Amino acid sequence: MAISQEQDDQTQKALGWAARDSSGILSPFHFTRRATGDNDVTMKVLYCGICHSDLHMTKNEFGFSVYPLVPGHEIVGVVTQVGCKVHKFKVGDKAAVGCFVGSCRTCNSCRDDLENYCPKANSTYTFFEGQPKNYGGFSDIFVVNEHFAVRFPDTLPPEGGAPLLCAGITVYSPMKYFGLSEAGMHLGVVGLGGLGHLAVKFAKAFGMKVTVISTSPNKKEEAIEQFAADSFLVSHDTEQMQASTSTMDGIIDTVSAPHPLNPLVDLLNCNGKLILLGAPDLKKPAELSIFPLLVGRKLIAGSAAGGLKETQEMLDFAGKHNITADVEVIQMDYVNTAMKRLAKGDIRYRFVIDIGNTLRA
Repeated sequence: MAISQEQDDQTQKALGWAARDSSGILSPFHFTRRATGDNDVTMKVLYCGICHSDLHMTKNEFGFSVYPLVPGHEIVGVVTQVGCKVHKFKVGDKAAVGCFVGSCRTCNSCRDDLENYCPKANSTYTFFEGQPKNYGGFSDIFVVNEHFAVRFPDTLPPEGGAPLLCAGITVYSPMKYFGLSEAGMHLGVVGLGGLGHLAVKFAKAFGMKVTVISTSPNKKEEAIEQFAADSFLVSHDTEQMQASTSTMDGIIDTVSAPHPLNPLVDLLNCNGKLILLGAPDLKKPAELSIFPLLVGRKLIAGSAAGGLKETQEMLDFAGKHNITADVEVIQMDYVNTAMKRLAKGDIRYRFVIDIGNTLRA
């Protein structure tokens, strides 16, 4: 439909890469974003990380994708416009956007600075039919209410910091909430991938003892030598697992593929906590024996991302301790190959798109 001059004045032209159907193939896509409102900032996107949920959504693997779909919720950019009521940013500031760009701002979760748990949370790109149509960070510009943007530390490289907006806060939030961030505690980290390697980095910065738990023995060297983990367990090695029974204060489980939970519960001390972060296969519910929870007063819980206040706290902590993701920076036109590699687990440990330098009309 043709856009009148009056309508055109209320929008900004944008270029991104979108999936049009469940093939997941991304290609250039012209669209519009809203004009910068009184409380908005407009950002030139510099870098955007690729999250595994982007792969799920472009291929409609959860069954509720809405096309055309521009993915991307690990966004770092520079502010180019600010609304007249904006106080948090000025033009030229580095800003970042994570998983959410809106919420009701009045419910209990919002009042507790947990906008991510708001029943009306508005995702950075549209997840469900009936939500406002949003396009993500695989694009040249982004417009957002200042409340849902965070200040990006000057001490962090934007390419390495971009995955912190999803992967970083997803591991940081439960570690803080469930009391698994105290120096001297013993934390297990299941899976040494995009989330897992950041969980190890945050835990070591907190001063914790860290054990990486993996199905891949070949990850032992990088876990210990590269990320300074204190020990490594092969999860299908029964002797190794039994030898570590009741030794851990908590476990951060980042694996989304189906896997047995009871052997992990057995690793926990009395009052230990197993926190599940991986998005599950909805068709394969987890199997769990209850008795081991009873005899040790153990807890199994889930967690998803974090609110804006906590995301800023996480970024500030990362800036102070120089925590970034290990990334492979790619050009925009490499994104479909990157998605295929991501599906195979062929990445150490996060793809980040150089939007600012490689997205072209």
